[in-house]
Amino acid sequence: MSGDIVNLRQTRKTRARGEKERRAAENRALHGRTKAERQRDEAALGKLSRHVAGHKLTSDEPSGTPD
Repeated sequence: MSGDIVNLRQTRKTRARGEKERRAAENRALHGRTKAERQRDEAALGKLSRHVAGHKLTSDEPSGTPD
């Protein structure tokens, strides 16, 4: 019964490097955009919210008589 010998220190370091790379990829996706890309996305989001707000059937204020 012979198993593979594993250096636990190297395994931990490898796992930590992988986690650090995953976190870096997430940060690149979140923060790695140009100013023009951010402005384009912000404008699209604003246009979408205005479009949705313009098509609401009811207002946000309660209807009826006050008690």
